[in-house]
Amino acid sequence: MPATDPRPLTGEPVALDLLNTRWMHDGVRQDLLTGTEGLHIWLTSNGLDRRFPADAAGLEHVLVAREALASALADPGDSAAIEQVDAVLGHGRIRATLTTEGPGEEPQFEDPSWGAAWIAAHNYLDLLRAAPARIRSCAHEACILHFFDTSRNGTRRWCSMAACGNRAKASRHYAKTHDG
Repeated sequence: MPATDPRPLTGEPVALDLLNTRWMHDGVRQDLLTGTEGLHIWLTSNGLDRRFPADAAGLEHVLVAREALASALADPGDSAAIEQVDAVLGHGRIRATLTTEGPGEEPQFEDPSWGAAWIAAHNYLDLLRAAPARIRSCAHEACILHFFDTSRNGTRRWCSMAACGNRAKASRHYAKTHDG
């Protein structure tokens, strides 16, 4: 059984959850993916641990995907970032299927060690198709987490209201009461 997931924000779509394997804690950047144990935690958190092993090759490929997604989010129109994501996507494909339940799709990989990385990159495409403007970075200046805004009116600003949202409110209140 893997160690508990230490990240402050989990449960986001797999592409953003991969980006959220880096976070800030007390002003120090943390990284879950420094070894295969962290990869196993991330795979387990996303229900991918039964499909893909937490090995060195998988870790290397997931790190490539994380950098590609970070580049694409930082500058969505950058051709180099687009090429990086596309290179990860080049390691898999979707096979159309027909089952007793009806039409389906099944991802396939020539090299299964690319599977988790490919799924994260493919999920990014799904988010872009669904609502690209709802892919967000936390508005707190000291936070590096990402989320997909599922709020009804699309105005979510914080990775977590309990953490970053409250810190921002407390800072505004302090500034207002100690001004002048």
